[in-house]
Amino acid sequence: MGFPVLILRAMLVLACLVSTAAASPPPPFAGKARCLACHRLHAPTEGDCVSCHRGNPATERKALAHAGFLPAAYARFTRAGAPEVRRGRELLDRSGCRRCHLSGGEGSRLAADLDAAFEARPVRLHDAIRSPAVYMPDFRFDEASVRELVNAIYANGREHPRAGGPGPEIPAKVHFAARPAGPDAPPFPKYCGPCHRALSGTGSGMGGGAVGPNLSALFTPFYPGRPAAGIRWTPEALGRWVANPRTLRPGALMPPLRIPAREFGPLIESLRISPDPRGIIGR
Repeated sequence: MGFPVLILRAMLVLACLVSTAAASPPPPFAGKARCLACHRLHAPTEGDCVSCHRGNPATERKALAHAGFLPAAYARFTRAGAPEVRRGRELLDRSGCRRCHLSGGEGSRLAADLDAAFEARPVRLHDAIRSPAVYMPDFRFDEASVRELVNAIYANGREHPRAGGPGPEIPAKVHFAARPAGPDAPPFPKYCGPCHRALSGTGSGMGGGAVGPNLSALFTPFYPGRPAAGIRWTPEALGRWVANPRTLRPGALMPPLRIPAREFGPLIESLRISPDPRGIIGR
């Protein structure tokens, strides 16, 4: 048998092997072996590693394998009935996050769409909550609460995927235009701003105080506080509150304010949420 014939046979055998390998389905959890080279197997019945932790199982290079990786503390939302998700959702409601954000298909659009944050890395969400942006309240959550809140955000985002699929969100614009001071100042900075802050319905930041609560989206159903039991914030309720807070809440620390009628109307309008796309969704 000549040498050329041996070469031809070897090439035919190699072609058959490649064809068979391409036609055969990959073994179940093919990427798990690469994950287990560094990580301990802890949930053998839950599926592949990436179904909970994301990442890229097709490579042995750590930086690529951990692209989009979710540590266990932020992957609880992948398990049915996870108590971390339930507690995180309760915290999201109590804190009034939806007064500015969209989450679970409900909320307002004053700030970032949290349903679109499903693709974000947990460290970005963690840092945004622990070190809030200007005009975002500082809730001073502890680490356990932050992890539960991030799990709730992921769970809501998975159940309500962003329209158009994953991709970068168009940033919300917050305006910081210079405004007149003194008697010519707009009513919110003049009367409320020394103690309060708020995002207006047009996306501008108002006030600079941190003594009183953040008043963003005050008239929406997502605002967490109430002037009194059984009463929601409305323009009428705000008028009663400003005139004398203690008529609605005995022991209130805020003093009465005398706001002229010609300025009270513009104050109310600055706190309203304008129609979509910066409007209210749900409830």
